[in-house]
Amino acid sequence: MSSIVKAPQRQAAPATDQSALNAPDAVSAQEQKYYVASQSQLIWWRFRRHKVAVASSVVIILLYLIAAFCEFVATSEPSAYNADYIYAPPQRIRFIDQGVFSLRPFVYGFKTERDPETLAMIYETDPTIKYPIYFFVHGFPYKLLGLIPTDRHLLGISDPDGVLYLLGSDRNGRDLYSRMMYGTRVSMSIGLIGVAISLVLGVLIGGASGYYGGMVDNVIQRAIEFLRSVPSIPLWMALSASLPSDWPAIRVYFAITLILSLIGWTDLARVVRGRFLSLREEDFVTAARLYGAGRLRIILGHMAPSFSSHIIASLTLSLPAMILSETALSYLGLGLRPPIVSWGVLLKEAQNIPTVVFAPWLFIPGIMVVIAVLAFNFVGDGVRDAADPYSN
Repeated sequence: MSSIVKAPQRQAAPATDQSALNAPDAVSAQEQKYYVASQSQLIWWRFRRHKVAVASSVVIILLYLIAAFCEFVATSEPSAYNADYIYAPPQRIRFIDQGVFSLRPFVYGFKTERDPETLAMIYETDPTIKYPIYFFVHGFPYKLLGLIPTDRHLLGISDPDGVLYLLGSDRNGRDLYSRMMYGTRVSMSIGLIGVAISLVLGVLIGGASGYYGGMVDNVIQRAIEFLRSVPSIPLWMALSASLPSDWPAIRVYFAITLILSLIGWTDLARVVRGRFLSLREEDFVTAARLYGAGRLRIILGHMAPSFSSHIIASLTLSLPAMILSETALSYLGLGLRPPIVSWGVLLKEAQNIPTVVFAPWLFIPGIMVVIAVLAFNFVGDGVRDAADPYSN
């Protein structure tokens, strides 16, 4: 009896010991990639766990794709107008016509009449007029990416006498959807170019302030405090008013970008300065100095890359501020001017009360501003959390 009882015990013990020995090996094999991964890989793995930031990254990529291929996405030229359809409401895309389902989307035409008292156009949907929507249709000619001549567009209608106002029209009968697609290019690129300039100024000036210290640091910090103490709107007004009114549109565009950059570098410079104050006495900086590396090489080649993830997070949080600044300037009439099309220029059309009452769709570009700003903020939060060495 005793031998029968002891036999299973002798067989179970090695199995338990073997599983205990194999468990640490399995865990170490699973976690081995984290021990040998680079800093960029660790940041990417932590960023992927931030679902909202990943979804916001997709939104930003889509916005920049629209900016790059706005002519292809638009259904008409931004300056094309139709006086017969002033303040036309958005046409709803439909799939059911009189109870019959259709795989091809379509829109109904308009039945118009003029109010005898206010002389305003009154639009009613006319089910007897049907415009099928086709994909990759022929339209107005353009150069894809400024290089390839073509007339293909993502969607449109084949009837040359038909109208397609997916988001309505403005006071000149211009298609708001197409103008908003063109405005995406200007508003998104002005933030990107402005932040790139701010990056150079912030790293160089803030790096010099933190690396040298002493009198250089005092002068730079007092200049930053002076710039931050000046109210933003009066400063924008003064700088924008200094632009000649006869300048071409492209020159005004770059001038506004430069103005926003000259104002927006101070935040990044303070971040860089604080990091440089803590890094300038590190061993790798001392070793580079003893090796004979120049000061500019130490700043740009050794110190700045050591916290590049923090700089990237700061830049992603600065992009929405640039977009909001351009929108505010253009809305107030101090920034970009027609014929340039941006989200701020489009919102300027919605300044008066009658527009709010009779054409509320002119506020749709403001929704694009909100989406872009929120997307950049969420991505910035995700990058900041991923770059935090103390995050799990």
